[in-house]
Formats: sequence, structure tokens, C-alpha cells
Amino acid sequence: MTTYAALLRGINVSGNRKLPMADLRALLGDLGHRDVRTHLQSGQAVFTAEHGDEDSLAGELTRAIEERFGFTVDVLVRDHAYLAAVVRDCPFPAAELEGRQLHVTYFSAAVTADRYAHLDQVAHLPEEFRLGDRCLYLYAPDGLGRSRLAEALSRPRTTKGLIATSRNWNTAVRLAELTAPPA
Repeated sequence: MTTYAALLRGINVSGNRKLPMADLRALLGDLGHRDVRTHLQSGQAVFTAEHGDEDSLAGELTRAIEERFGFTVDVLVRDHAYLAAVVRDCPFPAAELEGRQLHVTYFSAAVTADRYAHLDQVAHLPEEFRLGDRCLYLYAPDGLGRSRLAEALSRPRTTKGLIATSRNWNTAVRLAELTAPPA
């Protein structure tokens, strides 16, 4: 039995693609998953599964959402070991920053620096980003809403062919905690 987090992209934003968390919990339960919980309203669910891998579980949930709710949602599924490694391997001094200043973009596949070679990183200072294992860490001292670098990083040229979804640092840490095995 493995505990996973499902990260749904772009639901419950500005009244679009509404997916109440109670409905998401029920759907995951109907798919046979156990210990289902949701975190916030922005598309995070934690569950345990006896079968499958991250990609097959994400595909199963994507199809089930489309069948039940009539719209497509990009879904990433990650296990505790991965989520804990993302937190542990953060290249920025997370303990010294506010949660709104640090973000993680999770990707469906590995990314390389080549994808971002066109960006003039110096022009975006003091904002910075670093690549990790299927993720990107973004330091935005004034928050994501004012970040010119976040805007540049989310353009189709840099995300082409990937599912990408971002979470603030507080949520990244909480997902690692929620998926941890019982002590």
C-alpha cells in the first residue's frame, strides 16, 4: 500500500472547472483508493493505493474526472518519497523565506536547462529558479502574482509537451507531510 498525492491543474480558479473537494474525495473512493483526504480547494488529494504507478494512477483519475464531470484536467500523481525529496532538496533557504516567496512547479517528465536557455536570468533578478527532479523551484520575493519570471517560465515555449502545475512552498511541505507513512 502506497500513499500518493494527486495534483490537479487549474481547477476551481475564477469559477472555472469547478470540482468540489467532496466530489473529488468520493471519486477517488469510487476508484478503490483508501484514506482519501483533500488539502485546500485548489486541487490536492492524498490517497493510498494498492496498485498502479504514478502515471497509471494519474491517467485513471484524469479519465474518471472527464467521465464524471465533463471536462479534462491535467493530473500528476506523486508518492511520498518523491514529495519528501522535493522538500529536502530545495536549493533555496526555505526556512528563511515566507511560503509565498517560494514555489515548486511539478512536471510530468524531467526537464533540462536547455528548455530555459532563452531566458535572461539576470534580467529577472532578484527572482531566480533552479531545476530539480521533475520540478522547478522558483524564488519570487514579491510573490507569484507579481513575478515576471513566473510568467516567462509558464509560457508555452518552456512547458511544451509537459503537464506542469505549481504549488507554493507551504503546500509542497504539507503534501510531503500528508503522504508520510504513519509513525
